[in-house]
Amino acid sequence: MADHKENMEDFKVQTAKHPNASTGAPLRPRSEHSKDRASKRLSTESNGTSDGGAGASTPVEVTALEESFRRFAIHGDTRATGKDMHGKNWSKLCKDCGVIDGKSITLTDVDIVFSKVKKKTCRTITFDEFKAALGELARKKHKEKSGEDAEAEVFKLIEGKAPVIAGVTRAVASPTVSRLTDTTKFTGSHKERFDVSGRGKGKAGRVDVVDTSGYVSGYKHAGSYEKKVTKPPVGKPM
Repeated sequence: MADHKENMEDFKVQTAKHPNASTGAPLRPRSEHSKDRASKRLSTESNGTSDGGAGASTPVEVTALEESFRRFAIHGDTRATGKDMHGKNWSKLCKDCGVIDGKSITLTDVDIVFSKVKKKTCRTITFDEFKAALGELARKKHKEKSGEDAEAEVFKLIEGKAPVIAGVTRAVASPTVSRLTDTTKFTGSHKERFDVSGRGKGKAGRVDVVDTSGYVSGYKHAGSYEKKVTKPPVGKPM
């Protein structure tokens, strides 16, 4: 009887905390509620939304400027996340996108602005610091325009762009290499290994081949006698 009373009291307490229990809906364990909250948080983080508040159901769209920032941020670094950018990639972005013109904006200006906007304890810049750096360069590049118009012009140079991958570098032959590979200047046994055009003779250029034709070396009419002997006879007219 005592156990029955304790069970009834527990049921009343649960019913008071969970009104849906009286309607026949089963009570869910605490672990399931925590899993639901965790899955909801991950869903909102992946979609760029916040849990509650205005605009909670609206995903954050990545602008063309931010997409270019991410492309250059991960260039050449497999461990990069795209959330921050090193100084080397910042200089490459300014060079590839035409921000550096060699007149109003130079590579030195780009390096100075990077050191100015980044935090002292960091070696990279975030996207917000990236926009601040572009604002500094924009006002220097377009002095005749207002701040917003100058920034818009610089943003257009970067939006939708990706790092330029250089082609294969061709080796340039030095005069010393050209002289050593010029077969026309070879002497002695090395000269005999190549013909007039510079192509190798193969085995004939490495091994002394005995001439058994019976002609003197250098004779120009070799083989002419055989042609005369084997000449077919002229048929007699009938």
